[in-house]
Parts: sequence; structure tokens; C-alpha cells
Amino acid sequence: MKPTGLITLTTDFGMQDGNVGVMKGVIYGLNPQARIVDLSHDIEPQKIAQAAFVLSRHYRYFPAGTIHLVVVDPGVGSERRALIVQTAQAFFVAPDNGVLTYVVHDARRASADLHIIDISNPRFWLQDVSPVFHGRDIFAPVAAHLSLGIPVPAFGKEVNDLVTFPLPQVERGEGKLKGQVAHIDRFGNLLTNIYRRDLLSLREIKVRVRNREIAGLSRTYADGREGEVIAYIDSSEELAVAVVLGSARDLLGAQVGDEVEVVGQ
Repeated sequence: MKPTGLITLTTDFGMQDGNVGVMKGVIYGLNPQARIVDLSHDIEPQKIAQAAFVLSRHYRYFPAGTIHLVVVDPGVGSERRALIVQTAQAFFVAPDNGVLTYVVHDARRASADLHIIDISNPRFWLQDVSPVFHGRDIFAPVAAHLSLGIPVPAFGKEVNDLVTFPLPQVERGEGKLKGQVAHIDRFGNLLTNIYRRDLLSLREIKVRVRNREIAGLSRTYADGREGEVIAYIDSSEELAVAVVLGSARDLLGAQVGDEVEVVGQ
């Protein structure tokens, strides 16, 4: 698989200060034919786990050979490494801080080839590197050069490890599952680490979160009344909890990490 000229961007920069724009400027300066997709720039500042989750929900919908550039980097300027990770489907350019945890988990679960390159060749960086803006000076030019067809080994040596964080596990008992809120989206919907496949053996389920019990699953938001708390299967197959025309986060006082229990027959 060869990289394409398609590059996605995921950052915690927001759009106020021009940081996203200047990264695009660096990419286009090196490869004017590149195509750039903004995946998200609204990751909460320094929230590595949030960026990892958002990336995990969407990267597989892009064509093979897409380059996914991720800059959520509270350790910028430290000894943390900069990496290219190549899977059977895509290329990822990111700091070595756990932001690729789900990507690596998916590849290893599929027993797919995984190549991890420590970006150490300054030939592919900008000439002057700021210790506080590697997104502009290292990651963006590396992604651009990669999109031009520079072979992955040219960027540095292959390594065998990278930083990951433990993924929350679903606890299984007779007629019962326990998971947790893994992400809260901008609508205040609670996305869990329990998936549709986990529910296949249960009937007449009830979902419990923050002392609220929800009977059954709704198919769409329109199945409930305004202000009603519903459980449903989100577009990426996660069990989710929402308030119709409202915010489950605000109504329930929910946070990432809250326990979610499913009981059934």
C-alpha cells in the first residue's frame, strides 16, 4: 500500500489562533496537490484519550493509503518521540503519547502488519524547529513528504514499541454487562465502550447510568419524547445514552469514566 495525497487533521488547536491554517500552509507548500480533510480541531486541550477515541471512530471510513495526522501533544519539546505508524489500511503521523492506542489495538486484534517508525531524520522537518510547535515544524512536513511518496523507512528507524494506555474493558456476568462512558460528544450524548455485538446474547435489556434506568433501546432520537433519556446504538456501533433534544451530560451530570450497566435476560 502506498500513501495517497489525502491527509486528515486531528488537533486540539481550535480555529481561533491560526495554528491549523499554518499547518495546512506547510503541507501545501511541499505538496500543492495534497487534499486535506479536517477531522476535528475541537478536541479538548491536552485530552489524548479523547483524540484517540475520535480518531478510532472515523479513520476506517477513509480510502486505503490515507495519511492521518494527529497533533494533541502536551509533551511537545520533551523526550517523547514523533512517529509514523503504518497499518494495513492507513498511515498515522503523531506524537508517541497514546493517541494511537485504538489504532494499534485494532491492528493487533486483526493480526495485521504494523510498522512503527521513529521520525528522526531532520531532512523532512522544517529548517527551524520550534520546541513548542512540532505540529507545524515536524508533523506537517513529514505528512506532506509522505504524501509525495517518500518511503516510510527514509524518515527514521523502525522500532518495536510505542506508548499506549489501557483500554477500558467490559465486565461480563450472567445476564449483565458493565462498561463505562468512553466519550461525550458535543450534543452531550454518552458513548460507551459497550458495542452492539456485546448485547447480542441479551433480551429485554435495561441500561443503567448515573442512577437512571432506561428500558430497551430506541432506534432513533425521534423514538423518544422531548426531554426523555434514551439508550440507542450510535453510528459507530457503540451503546449510547442521549436526552431527546437535550444533553445527557447536563441532565445526568455524567462524566467520562462513569459506570454503565446493562442487564437483560
